[in-house]
Formats: sequence, structure tokens, C-alpha cells
Amino acid sequence: MAERLVKGVREPDMAGRPAKGARGEQEALGVLARLLPAAPKGEVHFGDDAAVVRVPAHGKAGGYLLLASDAVVAGVDADLSLTSLADFGWKALAVNLSDIAAMGGLPAHALVSVVGLGPDELALLYGGILEAARQYGCAVVGGDLSAGPLPVVSVAVTGWVRGRPVLRRGARPGDRIWVTGSLGAAAAGLRLLRSGRVGRAEELLVQAHRRPRPALAEGIAARAAGATAMTDISDGLARDLSHIAESSGVGFELEDVPVAAGATLEEALGGGEDYLLVFTASPGAQVEGAFAGLAPPIAIGTCTADPSRHRLAGRPMEPWGWEHSL
Repeated sequence: MAERLVKGVREPDMAGRPAKGARGEQEALGVLARLLPAAPKGEVHFGDDAAVVRVPAHGKAGGYLLLASDAVVAGVDADLSLTSLADFGWKALAVNLSDIAAMGGLPAHALVSVVGLGPDELALLYGGILEAARQYGCAVVGGDLSAGPLPVVSVAVTGWVRGRPVLRRGARPGDRIWVTGSLGAAAAGLRLLRSGRVGRAEELLVQAHRRPRPALAEGIAARAAGATAMTDISDGLARDLSHIAESSGVGFELEDVPVAAGATLEEALGGGEDYLLVFTASPGAQVEGAFAGLAPPIAIGTCTADPSRHRLAGRPMEPWGWEHSL
């Protein structure tokens, strides 16, 4: 299931593409890819979850600096009639930390810029931002404030990785495909909030929508296991796995998809905002051992040599999911 912009907020839709006449996010990214200069050898400046910049080695302690930024916009990424400003702040930082997780890195610092909120509202917003910062070890060190017609929180984070980060490209035919948990909880939580029917049994789904949890420990474990490619599941498994396939020049055959209790298969495939990880690893990789002490990842399929082959349970699978209309 994909999503579209309805009344200014993400809402389920089976189309998975920008509205008729709108210009899509992927088209805009293609324009930027043509405009920006190529990155130096060994670095990644565009087209992955985070930019990767070399850190000069001092003795034996070299590594890579990770840079990521994302904005959350009221009415697009969150409905403030259904969620609090504290949750809005948590989400703004968490979605950026998820990009660091997708590289197998650790977060370091964050800059937070806020548009359209006054002093009292800022205090509520920062309650959530700082709670996430403490939980995930990412210090908020500055930012900016500005007036505007609606609330926007833009966060830029730094992270680091010793050794090579995991990129979206790198998957090979025969690699197994893994996810770090059951999917669709966030989309199901939003559906329940909109329905007004949220009981104690549904609270976990609602929390998955309001307070996504970046899979930082899981990203490190996947990198330790020898993950060949990885990305976070922000726009839906169908779309985000397609990014890995396209970047790596492979196809995929999925046997099954783990669906969170209370969610639908459509929400698991295209609902988005789960912020789990999907990664690939060679058949001989000791994946379960690397995840000792964490919830075990779930094998869902295999990469194929045919890049046009995108299949689930033997049937073609379209890369639908969330895409901004610009």
C-alpha cells in the first residue's frame, strides 16, 4: 500500500505515485543528481541514506563521517490534531538517526532548525527532541529559529563509522534479503488514530506512528554481519527495497513479508514510516550470530541476477510507497 497527500497528510492509496499533474520527488532527485558534482573516490555525496565523507586517519583510528538531514512538516509528515508537539519533535530527530542506522553508523551531533513555533510551543517540541537525543546518544548542539506559515522542523545530524559504511549499492545475485522486524505498524497506527478507535490493544501501533525508533543497534549488527547493502524502511518496503535493487543492479524474489499484528499486508509493503532496516548479505554470512542480544532479523527473500525481476510469492511487485508531490 502506498500513500498520497490528502488534506495535507499522508493517507493510504494504492497508486504510489504523485497526483496527476504534480512533479514527483524522484524526478526532482534526478535533476539534482545531474547538477551536483561527482564525489571524490571513496566518498558518497548524494543518492544514499546519508552522505559519507572520509575522516583523516590519526594513527590507526581512521573512519568515515556520516551526514544526514531531513525535515518534518506539519500536515505532511504529522497531523498535529492526532499527535503532540513532543511526538513531532521526537520524530524529527528519530527519522534522521534512522539514516545513520542505515549506514551501520553511530550518531554524534544534531542541529535543529524550527519554523513557525513560539516559545511555549518550542518547549513542548524540544521535550520530545531531547528525550530522543538522550535515548540515542545524539547531542543537540545548535540550530536556527524562523517565522513561517506552518510548523517545520529541519534536523541535520552527524554520525561516524569505523571501517566502511554499508551503502544501498553492493547487493549481489544470491544474497539473502533480511528485515529487522515486522512491518506496517506505523501505517496501521495512523489508520487507527484517524478512525478514533484506539484501545489499549492498539497502543503499540499508535506508538509506532507517533514515536518511531531508529534501528541503530541493528544497523551496527548488520554491518558486523557483512551486510552488502542496506537502507531504512521509510517509504515502504516495496519502494525502499527497489532502491537497493536499482542501485545494485539486481532483482529480487521475496518469499514472504512479516506483517505486524494489527496491520495489513498492504500497510507492511507500502505504508512506510516503519524505520526498520532492510539489508542484504551473502548466504554464508553469520547474520543471526551478529544479532546476539537483539531481536533476530527475518529472512524474506533472495537477490536475483535479473534487475527487472521484482516478485513477491511468485507475483510481480510494483515499487509503490510514499513519494512527495512537489
